[in-house]
Amino acid sequence: MNKIRSLEGLLNRKQQVVNNPRLHPKSNDDAGMVQVKVGMATCGIASGARETMNAFLEKMERENLNAVVSQVGCVGYCYAEPTVEVHKPGCEPVVFGYVNTQKAVEIVDKYIKRGEEINGILPVDYQTIDAKDESKHKQIRIALRNCGFIDPENMDEYIARDGYAALGAVLKMSQVEAIDIMKKSGLRGRGGGGFPAGLKWEYAYNNKADQKYVICNADEGDPGAFMDRSILEGDPHSVIEAMAICGYCIGASKGLVYIRAEYPLAIKRLQIAIEQARDFGFLGEDIFGSGFAFELELRYGAGAFVCGEETALIHSMEGERGEPTVKPPFPAESGYMGQPSNVNNVETFANVPAIYLKGHEWFSSIGTETSKGTKVFALAGKINNVGLIEVPMGITLREVIFEIGGGIKGDKQFKAVQTGGPSGGCLIEKHLDTPIDYENLTAAGSMMGSGGMIVMDQDDCMPAIAKFYLEFTVEESCGKCSPCRVGNKRLHELLHRICRGRGTEEDLDYLRNLSFVIKDTALCGLGQTSPNPVLSTLDYFYDEYLAHVRDKKCPAGQCKALKQYFIIPEKCIGCTACIKACPTNAITGEKRLAHLINQDKCIRCGACFEKCKFNAIIIQ
Repeated sequence: MNKIRSLEGLLNRKQQVVNNPRLHPKSNDDAGMVQVKVGMATCGIASGARETMNAFLEKMERENLNAVVSQVGCVGYCYAEPTVEVHKPGCEPVVFGYVNTQKAVEIVDKYIKRGEEINGILPVDYQTIDAKDESKHKQIRIALRNCGFIDPENMDEYIARDGYAALGAVLKMSQVEAIDIMKKSGLRGRGGGGFPAGLKWEYAYNNKADQKYVICNADEGDPGAFMDRSILEGDPHSVIEAMAICGYCIGASKGLVYIRAEYPLAIKRLQIAIEQARDFGFLGEDIFGSGFAFELELRYGAGAFVCGEETALIHSMEGERGEPTVKPPFPAESGYMGQPSNVNNVETFANVPAIYLKGHEWFSSIGTETSKGTKVFALAGKINNVGLIEVPMGITLREVIFEIGGGIKGDKQFKAVQTGGPSGGCLIEKHLDTPIDYENLTAAGSMMGSGGMIVMDQDDCMPAIAKFYLEFTVEESCGKCSPCRVGNKRLHELLHRICRGRGTEEDLDYLRNLSFVIKDTALCGLGQTSPNPVLSTLDYFYDEYLAHVRDKKCPAGQCKALKQYFIIPEKCIGCTACIKACPTNAITGEKRLAHLINQDKCIRCGACFEKCKFNAIIIQ
């Protein structure tokens, strides 16, 4: 048995690990050992990281090199997967991107063996919690502090980075003292609403009951969001430790992680971590000899977006339909099985151990007056550096998109950024210098949400973007309340009509009025925020809506029903390639003579446009 009975025993175990060169990179210089870390999160594996890792293992064994090859979670450079960090004795670690099997062999032969410089090194644009210098790096990793650094399936590597030391320290405090630290830190829930975590814990503590529960919301369902998944795949122990801390603070002996079944790798690593925590004595009875007992189990969701709302999530775990209920009572009063329950999402919990280790003053010194700490964002869309970032609250959208994100793909013009997923809104160029925090994003017509950030360029049609999000909301609505079930369906029908060129200017007034009605009358937060994409695009792109309903044109050229293909007679040489490609025989003409497109027969498929080699076909 590996059980650790005291904080002193944990520190001894940490020292043993730190002194082992095969487990800790700081020991490598003395041992002359090379360490290779391969990003093996879902994004890396999908890009071929497993084959890359095998290539390193085979090459190292064949060359008989003194090296350790290990897996780690997501480093954040999702655009450059597979990614590999190489730490040579006496050298700073470097991260290589786009490492296929051939590149792996080249890294070993040239960089590791001969010390030659090779292409593919990625810039390290973040700093760890040990150094806070925002002038040096835009990113500060707190929630992601271990992702990309440790093997998520190796308990000792977590212990080497102060794993479970926060739990040991908290168990020496009173519950009131521990909750007070969380309140003073200013940590707000990272799942969307931004409610102060310490106050939530205090409410659950003050409600007395024989049984209480700690619930982790890992149901992340926003399109383009992958923050929580990446944390669970790269550092599951931080969430387990935080849940145990929360359990002690509020007086709960049981914890539940509600995770969507579409996250198989996160589930696997959570299961492994839970078993390891039990083996080491960090879960179970008499943790650290304190008398405190805490157990943890997983509950699986079927991917319903509405189950991200805490009351719907609780009903789903109870075996009921995933439908929200009116609050109060809040879960802190009556939650899972009618007992006081505290619900936080993955990222919120991932911050907790660092707060107790580094102090509430340290955490609250980062960020803004009302939004403390950092925020993890999933950068996606028309941006060069798609990936996972963690930035201090108060950073601007311009810094995130054009510095960290590397700007817009193909040097196209920035048009908008959607923050907060389907519940958020589109922000435009005038908002680029807006500090990112809860209040500023809400004032601009969007919201923080869980952290999805989708960037759009000049080619995106904003009514179509609003329609996309409404289509998602309609599909995911639980249907319990009429404003969401019926109202959003009507909004989607209006947007569909507008994008087909069949809308009217009266429809635009109806869109706005109905959106406000839904916001005021829907049952839960998801329904109340669902019209945000419509309202924000109406506010900032009204001319684009007018073009659809008045001129029957899509300025971005994206709405298929409003596209028209024309052949320029002066450029057409009569090669007949477009005639052969057209599925509806809409193009006529003789060889070596200019052709013509019959607009009544054309279905706007674009096959002719793709086949024409002479740029003789245009879209209007």
